[in-house]
Amino acid sequence: MADEKLMSKKKPAYPVSEKLDRYLDHYNRKIEIPIFYDDLLRFAGSVVVYDDNDEDTLWVRVYYEDHERQEIDVSLKKVYSILHSDGSDRIMEYLNVDAVDYCTFGNSKPFRIKIRNILNDNFTYFYVKKTDASRVYGLELEHMLSPYNLNFLVYKDTLIEEHIAGIPGDVFIKEMLPKCTESEKAQLAKEFVKFNERCMIRLLGDMRSYNYVIVPTHDFDHVVYKIRAIDFDQQCFEGKLKVYRPQFFKENYLMVELVREKLQKYSVDQYKVEERSIVAKRIISSEDRIEQLIDICREDSISLDKHVEMLRSEIQAFILDMKFKQCKNMGEILTLGLDFVKRNYENVSMKQIIENKIDIKS
Repeated sequence: MADEKLMSKKKPAYPVSEKLDRYLDHYNRKIEIPIFYDDLLRFAGSVVVYDDNDEDTLWVRVYYEDHERQEIDVSLKKVYSILHSDGSDRIMEYLNVDAVDYCTFGNSKPFRIKIRNILNDNFTYFYVKKTDASRVYGLELEHMLSPYNLNFLVYKDTLIEEHIAGIPGDVFIKEMLPKCTESEKAQLAKEFVKFNERCMIRLLGDMRSYNYVIVPTHDFDHVVYKIRAIDFDQQCFEGKLKVYRPQFFKENYLMVELVREKLQKYSVDQYKVEERSIVAKRIISSEDRIEQLIDICREDSISLDKHVEMLRSEIQAFILDMKFKQCKNMGEILTLGLDFVKRNYENVSMKQIIENKIDIKS
């Protein structure tokens, strides 16, 4: 198990480059919004938010002076309309800002906004954060390389993210995992292997249990579990390869034990191959867009030189590909990693085609 020494104490925020800004504009990620992160920092006070067990959630509920509250509410409802609808004002009268929460824990210090439809009491959340280039790369890569589409907006120094629904991993492991059936535990073990592989391939770090959610879906007579990342701050930043492999965090110890108990080595290898193949197919299907993003990333600086040097050495030793020694930044490391996955998939596919042809002729 990894410990806190794996992670840097503080990750700096990296600015969005001109090329990345143009990319976001081209793909409708850059849209003008009426409120910024710094505007929400002007709260007059706060109260601690506790969960159902009266434990501190590390979020505080903030409140504003009366003369500012109305303007902030209108602006936040407008942001909701831009994020989830057509950006018009016609739905505004049916919306209410139920809560503005501020997280005192972690790197991004986000605001969580709860918006409720007053006609039917349905509600949803979105997050307001400081823009960080590595986080933007993480969101875009998740959108293209994972099974899930992501909705987010970037405007100047403010990032708006939609809420990713699910049961926080740490809560699930503590409260729900012990109640799962043996079949469900085996399925969770499989999903953790695939999630672990996917994070490593696209260099998404710090997937401790509170940075991902478990998503249960009822399917006929059983429940299907999926694992989704919810925090993208550590995209391509740390230098240690273990940071990009969730299995090495002590918070995931019980999930790792589940894999050991429920899966044979052959099955683990099979699921790793499955995930690499799925990621390779996604790279091929979104090739133009992902090439644009990676080209921009190769010219960008989103980590420290010492981290780049360490990671390229560790990946070279892991994959045994000398090309990694020539990498000058995280974008080049990411490029080679994705090319490696894609190339292996295409080589195996071509080999199968040739073998099938030989079988038919014989």
